[in-house]
Amino acid sequence: MAEANLPKPTEAELEILKVLWRRGASTVREVYEELSRAKEMGYTTVLKFMQIMAEKGLVVRDEAERAHVYTARVPQQETQRQIVGDLLQRVFEGSAAQLVMQALSSKQTSAEDLQAIKQMLREFEAREI
Repeated sequence: MAEANLPKPTEAELEILKVLWRRGASTVREVYEELSRAKEMGYTTVLKFMQIMAEKGLVVRDEAERAHVYTARVPQQETQRQIVGDLLQRVFEGSAAQLVMQALSSKQTSAEDLQAIKQMLREFEAREI
């Protein structure tokens, strides 16, 4: 299955992916322990989600050890790009300017983030020349 054809993760799946991106390869127990710090959930719930995610191709399961180890199939940036691309088309009719303006106006943007955005724009403009 090509990465471009992977389904978009649900909110719950995205939370699991965030743990895997932060920690790297992890067992269900390790993911469960990290997630349960923030909100109450059952181990079997996390297990079931991760099994479904493996079936969907969102994670890869290594069954070599007794405790299966899971890793995210695609890097965090690629998943973010997929989700933003979908949002861009569905909500903003493909207008990156509208998406950026709404993102910047939705909450206070730090000076550090604004500098990073300006630098990114300069780099994009330099590539266009």
